[in-house]
Amino acid sequence: MLALVGYGSGLFVPFRDATSGADTYGGGRYLADTAKGTDAGCLEVTTGSLDVVVDFNYAYHPSCVYSPAWACPLAPPENRLRIAVRAGELLPGATP
Repeated sequence: MLALVGYGSGLFVPFRDATSGADTYGGGRYLADTAKGTDAGCLEVTTGSLDVVVDFNYAYHPSCVYSPAWACPLAPPENRLRIAVRAGELLPGATP
């Protein structure tokens, strides 16, 4: 999980899972809790707690999936999941 300091300290979670490269983009997908104090609903953080609740229904593909003009950060090794996350945005033709 990363903080988007330049954008008002929203949280950013790039991740890969067992669907990456098949049903989703091979570089992974993103979750972002909207910056500037608004609540996108995908990440729930409780002040004073180290726990974060993640809603993968909000997972989306990075911009580089749609245009080679974009360079997208990849998920770090600690954000690579062994399970298939069959929630959020999938590639066209993928089975949910």
